[in-house]
Amino acid sequence: MRVIASGINPKGEAFRANYDAMAAAVAKVAEAQAAARAGGGDKYVQRHRAKGKLLPRERIELLLDEGSYFLELQPLMGHGIRGVGSGAGVIGGVGLVGGVECLVTANESTLKGGAVNEYGLNKSLRLAEIAEKNGLPSVSLTESAGADLPNQSRIFVPGGQTFRDLTRRSKARLPTVCVVFGNATAGGAYVPGMSDYTIMVDGQAKVFLAGPPLVKMATGEVSDDESLGGARYDPDELLGVASMDLRVPFDQREVIARLVDGSRFAEFKRDYGATLVCGWAYLHGYLVGILANNGVLFSEAANKGAQFIQLCNQRGVPLLFLQNITGFMVGRAYEEGGIIKHGAKLINAVSNSEVPLFTVMTGASFGAGNYGMAGRAFDPRFLFAWPNHRIAVMGGPQLAGVLDIIKRESAARRGQQVDERALEMTKQMIVAQIDRESEAFFATARGWDDGILDPRQTRDALAIALSAAHNAPGRPGVSWGVFRH
Repeated sequence: MRVIASGINPKGEAFRANYDAMAAAVAKVAEAQAAARAGGGDKYVQRHRAKGKLLPRERIELLLDEGSYFLELQPLMGHGIRGVGSGAGVIGGVGLVGGVECLVTANESTLKGGAVNEYGLNKSLRLAEIAEKNGLPSVSLTESAGADLPNQSRIFVPGGQTFRDLTRRSKARLPTVCVVFGNATAGGAYVPGMSDYTIMVDGQAKVFLAGPPLVKMATGEVSDDESLGGARYDPDELLGVASMDLRVPFDQREVIARLVDGSRFAEFKRDYGATLVCGWAYLHGYLVGILANNGVLFSEAANKGAQFIQLCNQRGVPLLFLQNITGFMVGRAYEEGGIIKHGAKLINAVSNSEVPLFTVMTGASFGAGNYGMAGRAFDPRFLFAWPNHRIAVMGGPQLAGVLDIIKRESAARRGQQVDERALEMTKQMIVAQIDRESEAFFATARGWDDGILDPRQTRDALAIALSAAHNAPGRPGVSWGVFRH
């Protein structure tokens, strides 16, 4: 594999502007994550400690192998949503317990007694999905008041999936272990009741189907450090590669060079379908196939991506998607050239891929480009975002412009005059709405990703994700749906 020659100037004006803007965004994310780690706040933390109990994060830290890693997932689920709280009352991630890679979860008992809300339920279901797809045993550190009763209508019906999933993992011979540290009430009682192995803490554990709410949580995290040869370039430079302004392009090879072992990358068809960078590299010793956006997807790029995915499936090589995509190319010439059928090939290949998929949102994720690059709906094993990430059917100005055209054409068909002032106000409202609903904090609060990463942590987070997926690597030699030619 050839070493990627970096073309960026870390002392250049554009790099420094990108770096400073990204560093500010990273700091904002870190501040929100620190607030989430504080649980329900000092009052409830002190009440918890007064009962002689460890906080949930302290329990996790003592459970994990000393000096090992913990990849926390969806730490900002529920962020900024009234009555929920960052983390949504659940702490979860991948770590080592007795040398075995496990999914470890804990109720946030200092936040409404660990009561389950709508967002916490969705987070728990996602964590269970990660355990099942990656063949991971589960350890649940339980102390829960059951359902958040004022919001039971949003929880009760879908909440049954929690217990269904527990029994299915047991059937699949994926051990489920539950340690009860306090009250496990109502729905919370079924977790110890349906786990393969249940441990009750003497003098503290109480399991019943009706009872009072309690308390939980604070503290820090443990991180994995480099073991194999790192990238040749300083990962700190990732802050200066991508712009917070998504209209400013960047070369994904600069990102790849700061993620993969030795910055070595065997590129596939470099000069064909150039807006999609494809190739093989090692990441912490794991061979991966990488697909990364360097612009809009044309027919050639879609065909190239589909072939590359097929090749990786033939060899059982996991796939890493680095998204920065505004969608597939549109226009009469491209429609006549078959962009729909060629784009469908790429989506078909992603949909039917049997090897583990991993996705990192390094910038824009708009329209069908999200689908073609293994967005959430396509079941990547893990999906992470950078702070500059934005996700929507299209950008705010574009969406507002489309609606403006439709309204004008509708008025013309009816022979009516348009109210220019009203149209302009509507456009401004739509742009503001889409800008708000497409930003990284909005997406992560709703569980559309598995967490916002400091770009400098991307390599290590992917290493842990790859290690977890190695427990259930998928099967090579898959068959495909019908491709249109």
